[in-house]
Amino acid sequence: MAGGAAVASSSNMAVELLHHEVWWKNPRRVKLNLWILLLLITSYSNGFDGSMMNGLQILTQWQQSFNYPNASMLGLLNAIQNVGSLCATPFAPYVSDGVGRRYAVLWGASLMVIGCVIQTASQSVGMFIGARWLIGFGLTFAANAAPMLVSEIAYPNQRAQLTSAYNALWYSGSIVAAWTTFGTFTMSSTSWSWRIPSAIQALPSVLQVLFMWWCPESPRYLIRKGREEEALHVLAYYHARGDEQDPLVQFEFNEIREAIELDQQLTKQVGWKDLFSTPGNRRRMRIFLALAFFSQWSGNGLVSYYLNKVLDGIGITNGTDQNLINGILQIWNLAIALMASSLVDKAGRRTLFLISNCGTLTFFILQTICNARYSINASTAAGNATIAFIFLFYGFYDLAYTPLIVSYTVEILPYQLRAKGFTLFNFMISLALIFNQYVNPIALDALGWKYYIVYDCFLGFQLVYIWLFLVETKNRTLEETAALFDGEIAVEALSQRAARDAHLASPEVSGTSSAEKLEKTGEIAMVEQV
Repeated sequence: MAGGAAVASSSNMAVELLHHEVWWKNPRRVKLNLWILLLLITSYSNGFDGSMMNGLQILTQWQQSFNYPNASMLGLLNAIQNVGSLCATPFAPYVSDGVGRRYAVLWGASLMVIGCVIQTASQSVGMFIGARWLIGFGLTFAANAAPMLVSEIAYPNQRAQLTSAYNALWYSGSIVAAWTTFGTFTMSSTSWSWRIPSAIQALPSVLQVLFMWWCPESPRYLIRKGREEEALHVLAYYHARGDEQDPLVQFEFNEIREAIELDQQLTKQVGWKDLFSTPGNRRRMRIFLALAFFSQWSGNGLVSYYLNKVLDGIGITNGTDQNLINGILQIWNLAIALMASSLVDKAGRRTLFLISNCGTLTFFILQTICNARYSINASTAAGNATIAFIFLFYGFYDLAYTPLIVSYTVEILPYQLRAKGFTLFNFMISLALIFNQYVNPIALDALGWKYYIVYDCFLGFQLVYIWLFLVETKNRTLEETAALFDGEIAVEALSQRAARDAHLASPEVSGTSSAEKLEKTGEIAMVEQV
């Protein structure tokens, strides 16, 4: 077992072929990034939900409308969206791979719009629960396809930052929800105090339903379906001002085609079992499933969904104060997460994860101590310190777990397994969330500050796990990053064949296919070192 994954050398071919121009001076790159923005706001709905439910629990009007739900009912109201997500999980990868990333997002957005309409019009707790289930069901389709499409159409030197921004924009929805509920808090005489936030949740989905018809489809999906001319046109139009003979376009096109052909040679028919079939795939699974679970079990679930209970526990019971803290916290989170997104290729994934885990462990322990002191002697200073430590905890959490868990998972999976692997990743998140959302309010009521110790222990385990197993992937193309887990020779063979096909280098591997070379060297079996 290795003590930490080293950074392997990378081909510089794609880097050398990049067009070094300011992207906003190229109208087609601007257009591409606007399409990517339309995809990124998929994360808004998910972020909006957690903050909205925090805010609604503080609103007396919402509590009255649903008969003052107890801890068990609050757990169900929060968890039901993720139950809906779980129900859609078996179907999402088949939609993304079958009809394409673009139409998968469109289908999911349509379901979310319907769910938000029902949620806004709810007349009973059963209607509210059903609407939230439908929102979660639709979100799974959109959230499965959107980050994959971002990573597959982005300009190469912006891919990591833009895909990382996907999960960072979770807080854009969270901010809108927090400040909307803060604003409607004064509407004490009408149910619109909670219906307005429910309606606003639909905004990004409405935009996607209106405009996704014209969004470019993934070149990887098009090549996989035999539509190579369309794939070449998409790459040329957005990456090289329409020049299909541009060296970068030719290299990208051939690298994608070689990677897909290699995957097809090694795995004729792709099923769920293929996620576990090779050492490289098992290595991927060991990392991204752990990250999915860690992202919800880092102690963040307490504040994300039950901030009012956390603040009640340290003596801050005024609804206005609670909503104000919630709103400021979301702005802080968005700023840190977007900053971290811009650093993923400079600092590296592994460095950000290690710093993040050290910081979250430190400041959650300090939260535990302050909560204990407040519980023992009602210390105002301990209560105020807890708020500061919550902000610092999230600052470190947002360095890695907000921007990187989605982008890292998408980039380490080869195209053939990307949709299924990413679905399994989201499935693990939903499982962790359902347990967290249902158990947290009950455990907080029963154990108080002692419940924090459970997360202290788990955060320590996370830090050790990340140190042992996380692999650095910075400064690689999407295909090279995916191939890295099958060994450095797989990366080099892929890059050489793509360069040869694009007439950019001598045919160093002519006469021997990538699949044959890998089989002869036994690299797929050899690379499993940890």
